[in-house]
Amino acid sequence: MDVHARSVRAAAIDTETGEVIQATVGPAVQGVLDWVEQVAVEHGPVAVTYEAGPTGYGLARALSAAGIRCEVAAPSKLIRPSGDRVKTDKKDAMLLARLLRMEEITPVRVPTQAEEDARDLVRARDDLRRDLMGTRHRLSKLLLRHGYVYDGGDAWTGKHQAWMRSQVHFELPGARAAFEQYHAQEDRLVTDRKRLDKQIAALAADSEFTATTRRLACLRGIDTLTAFALAIELGDWHRFTGATIATYLGLVPSENSSGQSQHRGAITKAGNPHARRLLIEAAWHHKASYRPGKTMHQRWALAPAQAAARGDAGNRRLHQRWQILSAHKKKHTIANTAIARELAGWCWSLAIMDT
Repeated sequence: MDVHARSVRAAAIDTETGEVIQATVGPAVQGVLDWVEQVAVEHGPVAVTYEAGPTGYGLARALSAAGIRCEVAAPSKLIRPSGDRVKTDKKDAMLLARLLRMEEITPVRVPTQAEEDARDLVRARDDLRRDLMGTRHRLSKLLLRHGYVYDGGDAWTGKHQAWMRSQVHFELPGARAAFEQYHAQEDRLVTDRKRLDKQIAALAADSEFTATTRRLACLRGIDTLTAFALAIELGDWHRFTGATIATYLGLVPSENSSGQSQHRGAITKAGNPHARRLLIEAAWHHKASYRPGKTMHQRWALAPAQAAARGDAGNRRLHQRWQILSAHKKKHTIANTAIARELAGWCWSLAIMDT
């Protein structure tokens, strides 16, 4: 099936007779189910596939609930003829049907509804973070253009906010209106962020993801929010190994080798971009000297002793790797990516640990 928001183009191949059945069905899930069940009645048991996309996994869940095998295909893994320059919904549906018939579909994992619900919350918080950062940049550049420069310490603290309220004044109406708009938007986004953080903290403390979250938080740079986000972004960690998780996250070098020539390039950036960004950010924390403090001991107290010991070993190992890469004069961004790649393996070992 070639699934779109307002239409579904379906194609089926009878594996015994070779007959091709094609139809355009409505986007409603029930309409698709009715058509598939009709094909099953006329031609025998059926299997269904469609590409992962913005329409989500509702159709896959409905088909599976009806006892129909459904595989959601990874779009990047579909085998397409290199010389084919004509792309239509009809041809796409037929291509998927042929690939499914040959068992050449690489499926993606369909998340549970609980995972998808938590994922929506975490990604909404991430969108809010980006909006807040953009608003603060625009506000700071407005102040800079008008000669207001804060030098009293870190920006966006209570002290900085008090300085803006008491020292910043615009005589012209345009600049004053812009400042008031940005400042009010910044206040609102901070309030919204606190509200979402509170909801995420509640889920992290009491949900099916709590145990995994607490084990992941045994590593430096991974606080409760980051650990919870990684737990729900990757879902079932048992489908990976220590060697394959970095590949899934796109943290391994790309390669273009043939014959005697070998060439490795930048990381592939395949897979889940949200989880990859979190690991890249967490890896920077392992550069500084490692001395477990009060916060780290509090996180270890919430996790099993075995996970705490594993986290401590990982923290020591990753800091040591940072020192080695720095001694070899590696560029810091490249070194950090290498640390993030190894950090992914440590996260995997903690996530699959028996509680």
